[in-house]
Amino acid sequence: MRASGLDGLLLMSEAEVRYFSGFHTLFWQSPTRPWFVFVPLTGKPVAVIPEIGAELMRTTWLDDIRTWSAPRPDDDGLSLLTELLAPLADARKTIGVMKGHETSLRMPLGDYERLVDGLPGLTIADATGLVRGLRMVKSEREIEKISHICGIGSRTFARVPELAEEGLAIEDLFRAFRRECLAQGADDVPYLVGGADQGGYHDVISPPSSRPLTRGDILMLDTGATWDGYFCDFDRNFAIGSADDASRRAYDVLWRATEAGINAARAGTTCRQLFATMQAVIEELDNQGGDVGRLGHGLGMQLTEWPSHAAFDETVIEENMVLTLEPSLSYGGGRVMVHEENIVVRAHGAELLTERAPRELPVI
Repeated sequence: MRASGLDGLLLMSEAEVRYFSGFHTLFWQSPTRPWFVFVPLTGKPVAVIPEIGAELMRTTWLDDIRTWSAPRPDDDGLSLLTELLAPLADARKTIGVMKGHETSLRMPLGDYERLVDGLPGLTIADATGLVRGLRMVKSEREIEKISHICGIGSRTFARVPELAEEGLAIEDLFRAFRRECLAQGADDVPYLVGGADQGGYHDVISPPSSRPLTRGDILMLDTGATWDGYFCDFDRNFAIGSADDASRRAYDVLWRATEAGINAARAGTTCRQLFATMQAVIEELDNQGGDVGRLGHGLGMQLTEWPSHAAFDETVIEENMVLTLEPSLSYGGGRVMVHEENIVVRAHGAELLTERAPRELPVI
């Protein structure tokens, strides 16, 4: 912060509040109450939170916890925040707020405007790069947590041939997958998408339908399961009964594109270069690439984090970044296929956190 000319950080989104405090709760699912953590240039962070969260916040390392009875739409923490920040405003200091891509203002815009108007001497700078730079590079404890949930996800995917069968409704397979993932030790499965259709699926974000699995379907499941607040994010493809040649070829291209990405994911490589490496293999079959926008991303407290493996992203990969490799392609008249693995970048190169997908498209 000192090097960036900041006298503090005001954080209000779930991942950032948790990263700096350890405050972990599903209560963020409710949009009713805002939550704030202020990180000063010196000293410990200060929590400005609804009273309902005080007891849990006291279990963290923070000891300056200022609360109000919430919800209070006419003053949801604004007076407390103004009191906290007023000395900085009087001294014409600068604080950072996250303003960039992949960030959001987790408080009403009107309240934010009232806060800024009430602190006329305070300068608000963009702290996105600073916080992003910290969160992109994971600690060993973070890597252990992500590795653990990736192991749970891998064991769950290994059970799919026992869970899926012809005639089973796709929505019932989704329910069975979630139950198995929880049985394997996941805390939650907040993200599970996929698709199945004859000769290949047509999108990768749909909710499940009541359509039964049919011989000749290509099935994909993509899960973001969590353990102790950290995500895995990867998918697996299967053929039901039999696989057509076009789908086998698409799978082969994506498997090799992922392999190329694993070999290229080294400290010092840019995300743009990693994208180009995988895209070069994809173009063997699909030279219209780019519609998806990226071929992977960061992973951690959130299902998707910075950076993006995309033509626009010049982020330099560093040791201990946790990344997804997610090449995709189009083939055969509107069909798509996606392949995804999770890795951590070490001094010697990439290490898989997921159990590598089979070399050939599995047939159930």
